[in-house]
Amino acid sequence: MIAFLVKRLFHALLVMFVISVIAFAIQESLGDPIQQMVGQSVPESEREELRERLGLNDPFLVQYLRFAVNAAQLDFGYSYIFNQPTTEVILRHLPATLELVAASTFLIIVLSVPIGVYSAIKPRAWLSRFFMGVSIVGISIPVFLTAIVLIQLFAIGMTWAPFPADTAWGNWLNDLITTEGGMPAYGRGNPVHVFGTWYTNFASLKGLTYLVLPAISLASIMLPLFIRLIRAEMLEVLQSEYVKFARAKGIRLRRIYFLHALKNTMLPVITVGGVQIGTLVAYTILTETVFQWPGMGLMFLNAINRSDIPLIITYLMIVGLIFVITNTLVDLIYGLVNPTVKLTGKPA
Repeated sequence: MIAFLVKRLFHALLVMFVISVIAFAIQESLGDPIQQMVGQSVPESEREELRERLGLNDPFLVQYLRFAVNAAQLDFGYSYIFNQPTTEVILRHLPATLELVAASTFLIIVLSVPIGVYSAIKPRAWLSRFFMGVSIVGISIPVFLTAIVLIQLFAIGMTWAPFPADTAWGNWLNDLITTEGGMPAYGRGNPVHVFGTWYTNFASLKGLTYLVLPAISLASIMLPLFIRLIRAEMLEVLQSEYVKFARAKGIRLRRIYFLHALKNTMLPVITVGGVQIGTLVAYTILTETVFQWPGMGLMFLNAINRSDIPLIITYLMIVGLIFVITNTLVDLIYGLVNPTVKLTGKPA
């Protein structure tokens, strides 16, 4: 275990190094931060003086080495936009993103496992075919379009009247498919303060209502993938010899499905799904932009628009670190679920 963690630490440092080098290499194409920091009326001499003071005229290697030395001391520089240390800016926006990802992950797990298992147990049922059809549509729809549709249906509301309004059944069906709206679809509302820069929407019912639409929108990216993955793995496990043997012994089907088959189904799902859930952090950029959710994604987009190089680099490194941590946790969980797997890579 210790050797595995040391190896992962080395990989994390390597990933951070590569990300920082790439971020520094593309900073020239991200725009001029001085132009975003000062007005049009500021003379060129003052701009050059500010550029010199910030070290933007130094060679690439000098700038990177200066950043690396400071980063080793957990100093990632100052944000040009907020005029604060980038770590403080990240920590202020990180809780909103983590809560959005956590809520989306909860929806994905709660919905994908029973739907995927049911679709594998009864693949020819009309409900299974419906789920598979919807999952194909879900994979094809981009997240920002899903978010816009959710806002229109549940925040703004939409009136449908395709059925005859002069009949009782027509009125009932029209009312059934009509949405009144009213759901929050902008920002986080008034989250409850926990400590430091951490504010949570989980502490109140009103706060949870602000999470509903963004969480559903973000979950729509991975939910169809998880459903189809669980279904495919479950179908394969149900055709295995040990399942057939368990049926021949007369073991109850419920025990076979949910004890023996599901456990082996979840092994590849944990491997692939854990990494995919880590990518939700990257997908929050679109979701947070549509819903103006004040998380890291919206902050990153503003940093790009205003050429805030230190904040961009810090964001990329934090996201890279989240991926490393997610992959490490996935490997640890895989080792717990399947004891025959050795984390050191040696055969069991």
